[in-house]
Amino acid sequence: MIVRIAAVQYLLRQIHDWSGFENQVRFIMKAAGDYHPQFVVLPEIFTSQLLSFMDTSDVRQAVRNLHDYTRRYQELMQELAAQWNVHLIGGSHPYVHEDGRLLNTAFYFTPTGEIHEQDKIHRTRWEREKWDTDAGDQLRLFETPFGKIAILICYDIEFPELARMVCEAGADILFVPSCTDDRQGFLRVRYCCHARAIENQVFVVHTSTVGNLPVEGLGLHYGQAAIITPSDFPFARDGIAAEGTPNIEQIVVAEVDLADLEGNRLNGTTIPLYDKRKDVYEHPVEVIKVG
Repeated sequence: MIVRIAAVQYLLRQIHDWSGFENQVRFIMKAAGDYHPQFVVLPEIFTSQLLSFMDTSDVRQAVRNLHDYTRRYQELMQELAAQWNVHLIGGSHPYVHEDGRLLNTAFYFTPTGEIHEQDKIHRTRWEREKWDTDAGDQLRLFETPFGKIAILICYDIEFPELARMVCEAGADILFVPSCTDDRQGFLRVRYCCHARAIENQVFVVHTSTVGNLPVEGLGLHYGQAAIITPSDFPFARDGIAAEGTPNIEQIVVAEVDLADLEGNRLNGTTIPLYDKRKDVYEHPVEVIKVG
């Protein structure tokens, strides 16, 4: 099965009201939809753009106030997923749960109106110390008409255990919406995307915010979208099906063939997904004192 994916480098620019956000999202979705992809992917916390017209003197409270826009955000994404007949990974959004916990939640919108959630499991220091968020604790695999997918939000891709879990459960594509402020942070995520693609013989879609906002912690962004493949003969030479130009507003589009994954997992030059030595991994590390 050939799957076309559009990954959005979303430009965070100052806006003055909700309509500024909505108009930009509609423009992006039209540009992506014209390529008739099966999946469109937006970056992590791209809804933080709404903070540019909110009172942010108390950053923790301002982030919680973003929850006031959750319903409007969801309705907009539902409408656009249906309009363009796409499976829309709607980036992520600071989401206050009924129990009062604030989580960084990725919302997945289907063309038929379904809404699914994946909370970020590992928080960065900024999220813990500045935003005072909570951590998710449930990993999900979504069985779609275009393969099995999972969503690992930014920092989560830096933990091999999560990718291994969903890939052992059958994931074909990992979606990694991210938001990083500098090149170092971006490369931590990007390199880990490549590693997870190789380790698990899986496609990884990484997308980022770019631009800047007059808000503490959001003044700078470094980003580049990429659609990443395993590193073997059936795939792109460098393990990159497509990538954008860093730090500009752009949409990256590529097709991936799920049949290539199936064949590579069985007959690849190496087959790390199946060559695992769980019998060894379960043993404690033997510590030997020398010298």
